[in-house]
Amino acid sequence: MKVFSDVPPNARTIKVSEIFGPTIQGEGALTGLPTVFVRMGGCDYRCSWCDTLYAVDSSFRDQWKPMSPTAIMTEVASLSGGKPLLVSLSGGNPAIQPLGALIDLGHEQGYRFALETQGSVVKDWFSKLDNLTLSPKPPSSEMETDWDLLAGCVAAAGSDTETIMKVVVFDDRDYAYAKEVHRRFPGLRMYLQPGNHTPGTVEETEPTIDLSGVMNRMRWLIDKVVEDEWYDATVLPQLHVLIWGNERGV
Repeated sequence: MKVFSDVPPNARTIKVSEIFGPTIQGEGALTGLPTVFVRMGGCDYRCSWCDTLYAVDSSFRDQWKPMSPTAIMTEVASLSGGKPLLVSLSGGNPAIQPLGALIDLGHEQGYRFALETQGSVVKDWFSKLDNLTLSPKPPSSEMETDWDLLAGCVAAAGSDTETIMKVVVFDDRDYAYAKEVHRRFPGLRMYLQPGNHTPGTVEETEPTIDLSGVMNRMRWLIDKVVEDEWYDATVLPQLHVLIWGNERGV
């Protein structure tokens, strides 16, 4: 087992909902890459179609384990057999957690780090990431976008971090919103993802999914992009949803 060097004694603990893998990254620019997921607890948003309420709602905070960067990387290394791979930092909103020391620690052993956030919290350690996915939430989420904060996230990541935009699309309003995101940030690659309207609930032991409905939305979204000749957009499904539905830990 890998032994990780000590982190600064003032490094804060991180609230972790779950750590699992290796599996594949299921969405965005890194789709298909072998990945270990570290899912943080806590979020500053409450999206109407959230599929990870167990990592968002404060009613589940007793399930979130405070862990040091060393403890997290030790578990990641155990899962990966000591072989460095991609570590996906997710949530909730992982940007509300103090992740700079964790990223430094993993980089020392050759691990790479990707993070997805809605762009509502700016952190200077974004520049330490290998990949940053900014996924601002469209109208169907019932959340409001602070465009200045979103731009601040792009600036904080800088030129050494690969930064992309990804928008979940359920309907025409969401599609128009994605177009506006692209207009404001034309220098970033744009990914579009059909929304999952049956995300399941935390109470379901065998969560179901309307896969045919999701695929119909996928076809509709492809048709929209082609009709609009939006040829620099990339349309991708949630690959893990197509394979495992709403199961956790995959």
